[in-house]
Amino acid sequence: MTVLVAYNASPQGEAALRAAVSEAERRQQDLAVLVLTPQPPGAGMPAHLAHLLDSVPSDVAVAPIAYRSEHQQVADAIVGEAERVSAGLVVIGSRKHSTVGTFLIGSTTQQVLLDSPAPVLVVKAGYS
Repeated sequence: MTVLVAYNASPQGEAALRAAVSEAERRQQDLAVLVLTPQPPGAGMPAHLAHLLDSVPSDVAVAPIAYRSEHQQVADAIVGEAERVSAGLVVIGSRKHSTVGTFLIGSTTQQVLLDSPAPVLVVKAGYS
């Protein structure tokens, strides 16, 4: 099984990555990273992600990084990647919402929760 994290360069993306690394280590599973920000062909791994992955413990195997196509909706990309890697857990970040927004969740989060083939862990920015 694999722990999949949906990553972008934001506080909630970094929190999701930290939580996913912790879960992968605890479960003794591989880590798969889906970069949500589409990258130009041949651009390689974003520097901020490479820096964060340097801190992944050596006992956590990191699968080749996957990138969302600019033609894919974010939730579809996450669910599709979870299916592709046979994820045992999907980790996503969530933005802080207003008072009214605390009773609602974002449409992307909701779609992932409904369609994911695996349990979903939603992490707020600031997780350490």
